[in-house]
Amino acid sequence: MSHQVVIIEGSEGEGGGQMLRSALSLSMISGQPFIIKNIRSKRKMPGLMRQHLTCVHAAAKICDADIKGAELGSQELFFAPNTIKSGEYHFSIGTAGSTNLVAQTVIPALMLGTKLSTIILEGGTHNMQSPPFDFLRDSFFPILKKMGVDIDAQLHTYGFYPAGGGKVEFNICPVAALKPLELLNRGSQLKCSAEAFFADLSVDIPRRELNVISKRLGWAEDRLFIRQIKNSACPGNILILTLAYENVTETIASFGKLGVTAEKVATQACNAAVDYLECNAAVGVYLADQLLLPFALAGKGKFTTLRPSLHTMTNIEIIKKFISCDIQLRQINDVVWEIAIES
Repeated sequence: MSHQVVIIEGSEGEGGGQMLRSALSLSMISGQPFIIKNIRSKRKMPGLMRQHLTCVHAAAKICDADIKGAELGSQELFFAPNTIKSGEYHFSIGTAGSTNLVAQTVIPALMLGTKLSTIILEGGTHNMQSPPFDFLRDSFFPILKKMGVDIDAQLHTYGFYPAGGGKVEFNICPVAALKPLELLNRGSQLKCSAEAFFADLSVDIPRRELNVISKRLGWAEDRLFIRQIKNSACPGNILILTLAYENVTETIASFGKLGVTAEKVATQACNAAVDYLECNAAVGVYLADQLLLPFALAGKGKFTTLRPSLHTMTNIEIIKKFISCDIQLRQINDVVWEIAIES
């Protein structure tokens, strides 16, 4: 092995699955093998879950990697990549684990591939603790398109927790090199809307959620939509707010669950929307996490965001283990920060 093995201590920083996913993406692209120890040690159920195993096996198949420790519950993994192979891939998580997190793991490698790639993923599409499909399609992929990568995202079937059963497809038209990008302001507002999705539940739930949105944010009825999902494998409810601007779109999701009122679900979404609307940062906290890697791969980039989370800070440290780059954080005011990346 010509590359030096990168050692990652999985208990550092936020200590979750994002460390593994970022390491897999960066290893595939850079060709550097890695060992990650104490995987997800800060979680209630540490080690590799099915969702994480799907990420590992998907990455391994795409770059014909040598792996050790890829077992359910394993807290240590060795991953040594070979050449990335563009093509058609189909992976099933087998649970309601997030298809979107698996997509985020392998897309960075395939978007720098040699030809069109297609990924079909089965599992959860709208899960708590992970970005929904809408976030990828409406917030993340449009930024990648500005950087030269065209990704067509299709949701064939919704998959809610705990049954899953969702199916998504991503067609990735790669680029030889990513274009550097600066996202310092949002531009003019294009639209703001709220969509309350429900499956096998009373329509009263999304109505109550949108009633809160209307009162709290002052949005008229033509901005509020109820979407009934048919043929879902289990009941589900998610409220999605879309804040679209010329340069960026912020997607906010709040999930309904047993024991949580519709009003509380909507209030959580409203609070996040107000935080974003009342500042002038271009990028929301969750999108900031996702932009770090492509901006670093582009060799240069800059964006403004809300106060960086521990998630973001940990992701920065993982990126720097694989890519020689300088990532500077500068506080602009009480709530807005600037992140600048240069290699």
